Amino acid sequence: MSKKKMLFEVQESETIEECLDRMKQQGYTPVRRMEKPIFQEVKKSNEIIYEPIGRQIVFEGRVIG
Repeated sequence: MSKKKMLFEVQESETIEECLDRMKQQGYTPVRRMEKPIFQEVKKSNEIIYEPIGRQIVFEGRVIG
């Protein structure tokens, strides 16, 4: 029997610890952490340059039990 999985994204006004606490309150435990960079297009002269401006952190959670 497979256990239900759910994704939890760390919100802008939230710390990683707060996200993990939120997961625990909903009955999930983290099993995987994923990070993706967030880029912004900047046009300089005739070039388009992609500059990193942040990152998105997502935890995959599995039901506790």
